[in-house]
Amino acid sequence: MAHKKGQGSSRNGRDSNPQYRGVKVYGGQEVSAGSILVRQVGTVIHAGANVKLGRDFTLYSVVDGVVKYERLGRDRKKVSVYPAAEQPSA
Repeated sequence: MAHKKGQGSSRNGRDSNPQYRGVKVYGGQEVSAGSILVRQVGTVIHAGANVKLGRDFTLYSVVDGVVKYERLGRDRKKVSVYPAAEQPSA
């Protein structure tokens, strides 16, 4: 029987951090380009204007602007990002 542990266990111990799901940025908040808006499994919320869909269904902003959640037809939701210049001044 060996009294030394050997080299196998030193190769273990790596794990990626979990991707916590959910809405990361809410409507009316300002975001920069590349900001993650929603992490989801499947297209629960669809990509609207200036928003792209990542390969794990993550929605992220393509431009700097303000986030707006909207309806897409009768029963779907979408998220869009509008540049600050396009927003109607209130």
